[in-house]
Amino acid sequence: MTTAYPYGAPISLAHAKKVAEPAVHEAQKENLSIAVAIVDSAGGLVYYEKMDNTMFGSASVAIDKARSAAAFKRPTKVFEDIVAAGGIGLRILRLPGALPLDGGIPLVIDGKIVGAIGVSGATSAQDAQCAKAGADALSVVL
Repeated sequence: MTTAYPYGAPISLAHAKKVAEPAVHEAQKENLSIAVAIVDSAGGLVYYEKMDNTMFGSASVAIDKARSAAAFKRPTKVFEDIVAAGGIGLRILRLPGALPLDGGIPLVIDGKIVGAIGVSGATSAQDAQCAKAGADALSVVL
């Protein structure tokens, strides 16, 4: 994903719910418990859902992943990879709002970022798998 996408109008509540649903379904399929957050293009929380037995710490992490993806116009996996490489990339740890944990993905409609999804509660790779299921559903919703 390129950071060249401009911001668009914020995602609606109806679309946000339709993005969260497949993320939760993916978690159920994999027997995971997750929290899902959908934010608008400015990082404001639009929709939040926490499955039963999800760690309470995952609530804020899911929101932070979504906000990071929206604010920096890129999946949070980018930051995770930069930190994992070490060296000068570790300066990312001091970038306010940049969360280096996979599971946050910008949501794009008609070439514009309308928000982001953040998922937390499992491993970073599993969170990303669920977030991708939600993000991929956006194109089907439209």
